[in-house]
Amino acid sequence: MFQITKKQISHRTAYSLLLDDLEKAKYDLALAYDNFENAMEPDLIDCCIYQVNALQMRYKFLLAKAKQFDEGSYAKNPLELSEP
Repeated sequence: MFQITKKQISHRTAYSLLLDDLEKAKYDLALAYDNFENAMEPDLIDCCIYQVNALQMRYKFLLAKAKQFDEGSYAKNPLELSEP
């Protein structure tokens, strides 16, 4: 019985950490968009484009993982954040 509670707590902790990472990625993406809007030099514009693209991919990845948690696909191993 204790192990079930421990797994539920671990699941909640992993989900909470994932949501924190998602919020940070959202904030970082907003900053990258601001940097892009203020960039004047062509090299800086290119850099901002790559940064925005990378952060968009990270945000989409974290969002997909959060949706998987909602669907309960991590019931067996709640700390695993990679594709099965």
